[in-house]
Amino acid sequence: MSTTPGESDPWPPPLHQYVLKVHSRCDLACDHCYVYEHADQSWRARPRKIAPETVAAAALRIAEHARERGLHRVNLVLHGGEPLLLGAAGLAMVLTRLRAAIEPVAELDLRMQSNGVLLSPQLCDLFVEHGVRVGISLDGDATANDRHRRFANGASSHAQVRRALALLRRPEYRRCYAGILCTIDVRNDPVQVYRALLAEAPPRIDFLLPHATWVDPPPRPGGATSYADWLLPIYRRWVRDGRPVDIRLFDSLLAAAAGGRSGTEAVGLDPSGLAVIETDGTWELADSMKTAFDGAAGTGLDVFRHSANVLAAHPEFARSRRGLTGLCQTCRDCSVVGQCGGGLRAHRYSAAGGFDNPSVYCADLKKLIVTMNDESPETAVAARSTGLAGDRLLDGLPAADLLDDLGTGHGSGASLHRLAAAQLAYVRGLLVQIADRVAGTPLAEAWELIVRLDEEATEAVSATFAHPYLRRWARRCLAPVAGEAPDWAYLGALAAAAAVRAGVDTDIEVPVRSGLVHLPGLGAQAIDEPGERSARLSIAGGGFTARAGRSLVTVPPAGATPPAGWAPVRQVELSGWTLLIDDIDPYRDCYQWPVTGRLDPAQLASWRRSLAAAWARIEHTTPGQIAGLRAGLRTVTPLRVDPGGRLRSAASRDAFGALGTVPAAPDPLAELLVHEFQHVKLGAVLDVSQLYDPAYRKRLSVPWRDDPRPLEGVLQGTYAHLAVADIWRARPGPLARQRHRRYRGWTVRAIDELAGTGALTEHGHRFVRRMRQTVDSWSDDPR
Repeated sequence: MSTTPGESDPWPPPLHQYVLKVHSRCDLACDHCYVYEHADQSWRARPRKIAPETVAAAALRIAEHARERGLHRVNLVLHGGEPLLLGAAGLAMVLTRLRAAIEPVAELDLRMQSNGVLLSPQLCDLFVEHGVRVGISLDGDATANDRHRRFANGASSHAQVRRALALLRRPEYRRCYAGILCTIDVRNDPVQVYRALLAEAPPRIDFLLPHATWVDPPPRPGGATSYADWLLPIYRRWVRDGRPVDIRLFDSLLAAAAGGRSGTEAVGLDPSGLAVIETDGTWELADSMKTAFDGAAGTGLDVFRHSANVLAAHPEFARSRRGLTGLCQTCRDCSVVGQCGGGLRAHRYSAAGGFDNPSVYCADLKKLIVTMNDESPETAVAARSTGLAGDRLLDGLPAADLLDDLGTGHGSGASLHRLAAAQLAYVRGLLVQIADRVAGTPLAEAWELIVRLDEEATEAVSATFAHPYLRRWARRCLAPVAGEAPDWAYLGALAAAAAVRAGVDTDIEVPVRSGLVHLPGLGAQAIDEPGERSARLSIAGGGFTARAGRSLVTVPPAGATPPAGWAPVRQVELSGWTLLIDDIDPYRDCYQWPVTGRLDPAQLASWRRSLAAAWARIEHTTPGQIAGLRAGLRTVTPLRVDPGGRLRSAASRDAFGALGTVPAAPDPLAELLVHEFQHVKLGAVLDVSQLYDPAYRKRLSVPWRDDPRPLEGVLQGTYAHLAVADIWRARPGPLARQRHRRYRGWTVRAIDELAGTGALTEHGHRFVRRMRQTVDSWSDDPR
């Protein structure tokens, strides 16, 4: 292939998402369509149908990019116009060529957006064969839908669209049902629209703000915040219903509030990576840009002459991926910019300022976000882009199954792996925000290295991001405590740790704190150079050399003899399972009790013996806990011993996979480990599912404390005591029977108290009912 200017430049972030226009005309005449009714009229000059050679060139470019950038997955949406106008034979040609070219290189996630009018069993069979998921456009009931979505002769399309949705609901085609796209018209009753869409049993609903700009603003019959006022009744009903379906806008805003990825270009600060290929093979920016002005989406590039790398380096494409730095000053100064992200880029356009403006929906987005935040406390605002939504969690484990599993007081390895995946997504979202904050500074070097490593050595980066105390560092950067400066430089240490894990050769600047260079999850190296605040690490072959002032020290790869001053994170082997003993991480002090300093050899040996003995007790008495602990617990951090001799243990919402404890005899230490891990598990569930009404403020009486507790505290205590009661159920003797009955009684009373509040959501009721079923399944006496 020929080399085009720009191809030799440093690569920008890769492209993961593509829209392929397979037909440029439509069988409906929707008056709110951005393709035909807005400023850009380029469709008139384009071929109606995509040609086989264009499909081949597009597939080649996508595969080429995936191969060069080491992508494991590519998302592609067939679009139009109306893609079904291409017919079964034409679509079969497109799908066959795409899969043949791309799937040898990367997994291909194929989707289609359609009005559904022409959907047939024959087409559905084709989509099942090729694994295509189809989204259907529907604006509500017949009255709402027919405001805009009509045929050219004015006839209604509602019946045909509902027929298509009924087809997708058939068991043999359900796997092809991606969801419903609804364009908002504030003249329609919002709850009535929501109910009409919900009646179609979609996997997802996507509410779309009608495309508008400052040049051509949206109608506002209800005032300055008409669209927020329309969406909020749906949001409240959705929450009261127990979130029975994904609603992309709400899920995205909640995810961004918790520091996760929004997963959409419409809100949030995720860098956009969406490329459009028209029927003539031209590369374009996101389709929504067509609403700004004629040619706004154009790039002058095409798949026949230009690679995806050239498109990604195009100035306008690069501007759409700049996150916070690409927004106007008004947006950058706004308190909700992390969730709003300035809105859709096209909606910022004005004749005078171009795209350097807030969204034309600024007032709506701010009211919607502020209200949602006020009505959703942090415990319920979580990384929902990969969390519980409707009846699903992550990669298909139903929420009901997860809650039923954890409600036993145990938790399978599968459940814990999925909670861990949700936490990993949460941390990744926080790091994206940090990357935006350090853009344009020398620390951007560290983020660029992380991005590159994530493409080349994803497992090493994920292992680094899974370090339990990383979340606490990131959150303290984004919301520092009073009098504390954000530790942005630690991003360099994170990048270095990922590079060491990956065995990649590179150089990176890292901070020196109290004479130590910390590599999260790996250890710390002492730097004998007083006053130095940074060091340059040269990483090679899994080891590194640190230079700071006149100090030079080399740390070889794991397994070789380390230099003086290297303090690795210690480990203990427990029946083939490795548990870390972290007494070195600078962000491990996240518990209610103080942590120890570095353990000396005798203390370390004592800790290892204590943990091994406690683990043996867990294996013997409560084997149901083993799979969950192995899958979810990574780290134990030593806490300082209480001067009065009382046992101490703790868990932190910001440290999934870790807990703190003091050394103890085998039986009490086993109880402490299980007790605190219950808090770790439930905290992770609360990060991805709202189990109770966030507006409930009444405090509840519990048998294990004198002071009334908030609802979440009661839920946490109940779940912990459920497991402790099970531990004593398994031990012999009169003392065990006495303690089992005490903890069982506490658990039952608290469950009844929770059930009687009227504040539990559908998922909350299910979880509490499952705990009660577990208790009721026990005999009166310990086994």
